[in-house]
Amino acid sequence: MSDALKETIGRYGIWSAGLRSEDPARRGELTEAAAELEELGYGAVWLGGNSSAAHAVPLIEATSTLTVGTSIQSIWEHEPADSAASFAELEAAHPGRFLLGLGVSHAVLADQYRRPYSALVAYLDAQDEAAAPANRRLLAALGPKTLELARDRSAGSIPYLVTPEHTAYAREILGEAPLLAPELGVVLESDPARARALARGFLAMYLTLPNYTNNFLRHGFTEDDLADDGSDRLIDALFAWGDETTIRTRIDAFFEAGADHVALQVVNGEPREALPRKAWQSLASLLA
Repeated sequence: MSDALKETIGRYGIWSAGLRSEDPARRGELTEAAAELEELGYGAVWLGGNSSAAHAVPLIEATSTLTVGTSIQSIWEHEPADSAASFAELEAAHPGRFLLGLGVSHAVLADQYRRPYSALVAYLDAQDEAAAPANRRLLAALGPKTLELARDRSAGSIPYLVTPEHTAYAREILGEAPLLAPELGVVLESDPARARALARGFLAMYLTLPNYTNNFLRHGFTEDDLADDGSDRLIDALFAWGDETTIRTRIDAFFEAGADHVALQVVNGEPREALPRKAWQSLASLLA
């Protein structure tokens, strides 16, 4: 199944919080964007924020081959049995088009947040009891225990805000078969000061979240790198920016480190709910 999944989603996808909306008035805008992404050659879209199968439905209905995944569905916000039922309903209507990306989110976003690893294990147990297919779910795994869990109880991992070095580390733990699909922020800007300023503006929120900062510290960064919205070293490791050749080289570094697929997120200073369609077009040309 893993090889078939890797072939289905291809090498490149788009990560976007903007493609997830509960506003019916935006449905046409979202479905038009999804159809264009499919036409541009992206194999998957990943719905940022606390997303669900319900958010994926209109995008799947508007396309014919595009895979839609959650990145992530919070285990604190969706009961496992309900999640399994929604998954089954969508799979019956559109076989093989949806991937359930699960994660533990963050303490500041979930009042009930406690013992996240144990809670994730219990969530997977409950999903299994509800007959949710393990080979169509993925875990947002950063640390070693959760990566092992992704290896043993899912189709793979969708780590967010990571480096090629973390990708190599994750691949070693996962082994060859599971899908490894990291997210990568892309700044289509060649001026160093401008590019880093855009990246810092985006990163600032994440530097308040221990799940990410602990992972940075685990992989060679220091407290100094985390200060003042991130050092140049941290920014340059986490984001692809520069001219087309430089950006392509940065993306390729993830594949060289063991990624099967890279979920590209445009970082341009616009609100997160925006749909940067011109940038997606530019990225598609760069990757062609």
